Order: sequence, then C-alpha cells, then structure tokens
Amino acid sequence: MADLKGKTLFITGASRGIGREIALRAARDGANIAIIAKTDTPHPKLPGTIYSVATEIEAAGGKALPLKTDIRDEDQIAAAVAKAVATFGGIDILVNNASAINLTPTLQTPMKRYDLMAQVNTRATFACAQACLPHLLKSDNPHILTMSPPPNMSPHWFANHPAYTLSKYGMSLATFGLAAEFADEGVGINSLWPVTVIETAALNMIPGLEAGRARKPQILADAAHAILTSPARQVSGGFFTDECVLQAIGISDFEPYNLTPGKEPFPDFFYEADKNGANDPHVARLLKIIAGKYKN
Repeated sequence: MADLKGKTLFITGASRGIGREIALRAARDGANIAIIAKTDTPHPKLPGTIYSVATEIEAAGGKALPLKTDIRDEDQIAAAVAKAVATFGGIDILVNNASAINLTPTLQTPMKRYDLMAQVNTRATFACAQACLPHLLKSDNPHILTMSPPPNMSPHWFANHPAYTLSKYGMSLATFGLAAEFADEGVGINSLWPVTVIETAALNMIPGLEAGRARKPQILADAAHAILTSPARQVSGGFFTDECVLQAIGISDFEPYNLTPGKEPFPDFFYEADKNGANDPHVARLLKIIAGKYKN
C-alpha cells in the first residue's frame, strides 16, 4: 500500500492531540475517518471537538464521520462501529489512541481514578477491538494500532504510579494477545510509543517538566502512517517506537518535530533505549518489512 486512500479508520480519542494528528495524516491520503470521542462542544481547558476535527479532515482531503462516543460503554462502541460501517462500507483500521492518565502512588489514587484508567485504557482497547474485528477481517489490509508501551517489568516503571502503569500495560498485553490469536487471520496488530514526551493535553498533568521540552504529535502520526500502510499479514505483534519506525523509512533528523527548536525533549515514560524498538529482534525484523515497502 502506498497510502491510505479510500481506507476507513476508526480512531478513539480523535478530537485532539495524537489521535487528531493521525486522523489528519490519513486524511491527506484521502481516507475516511470515524472520529470517536466524547467532546462534542468546546471544552474550557482543552482544544478541539469531534466537529472541529471533522472540518479539518474534510479540508485535508478526507471524509469525516464525527461520533460522540463514551468508549467505557460497549453499547456506544457497537453503535459507533455500526454507523461507521453503514457510512463507509466497512472498517480497515482501528487506532486505540484514547487514554486516561493519573500519575499518583497507590495511597493517593482514588478508586474512581483507578476505574477510569482501567476502563478507558485496558477495557476500551479490548472492547473496540472486539467490536471492530468482524469488519477488519473483511478488509484486504486490516490493522489495529494501540498507543501503548513495550512491556517492561523494571520495578521503577511501577513504583511511582502503579495504577497508571497497570492500565497502560493492559493495553500492551491486549496487543500481545490479539496478535497471537489472529496471527493466521492477516490482521496486523501492533503498539506504538514515543521515545520522548509529546505535546498533548496530558502533558500538563506531568509535574516538573520544563515547558517546551517535548515533540509535536506529528512524529507519532508519521510513524503510525508507516505502520498502517505496511502489509498487515507480515507486520504484527510489534512494539514500536516512533523513532525506530521513522529511522527504518529513512528519517533520522527529528529536530523538525521538536516543539521548541534547539531544545532537547524529555525522554518519555516507559522508554529504555536498550530494551525498546529495534533492539528487539522481532521488531527489527518487522522494521525491515516496513522499510522494504517504502524503498519499493
């Protein structure tokens, strides 16, 4: 696949941030985008609504379907999937981007916040996959891409915010399990994670970060595009970083992605250079397939 023209993407958390950027990148190819998010009216503190992003998608050359959806509710997910299929004729790609974050230690984590992260992160990833898979299996190049980190059992990733880590690793284990279950069905099921902090609304929830030391979400959109245009049957079960994907397709200068020119961005949570990305033999093999597609 050279691009995503005519493909239908079901993207959660698409009203802002990384989800919006992935949608706009696909829209420039002429893709159809189901915008899955709860924000249908302007938020006093957060940018974007499903309708503002729909306008941007149409202006970029894509087709948009804004769907107000609470992904904690499987009935609302099912209704959104049915509407996307009725509108566009199917679903080719699911992007599990929506995520809740609360970086607190155990004794400072209200169970209400624990439940929110468990529902939005782990449960919704599984529920959206379950709802989309019957339609993905009919696509000629189906993908599920989840924004979650490579599983890493180093204790320090758990010590400061175990509830959040459990919920994000639940998303990653969903990738691991679904990729194994559907290995013979031709669905590419992968995860993608940034090497550095990314400028999103969640950035404001991370204490102690110097302003401007982050990358733009476009870096993840470009990496996601490379994965989603790869041959699904051959590229599955990978835990990719944005840098390793872009390096595989010939992009090694990441300075244009920096939020502030000349300022080195902070490393992101869950990233360890010796344990992530192309250092994993399976990921290294998958990157060669992705690179081969682009070189051709």
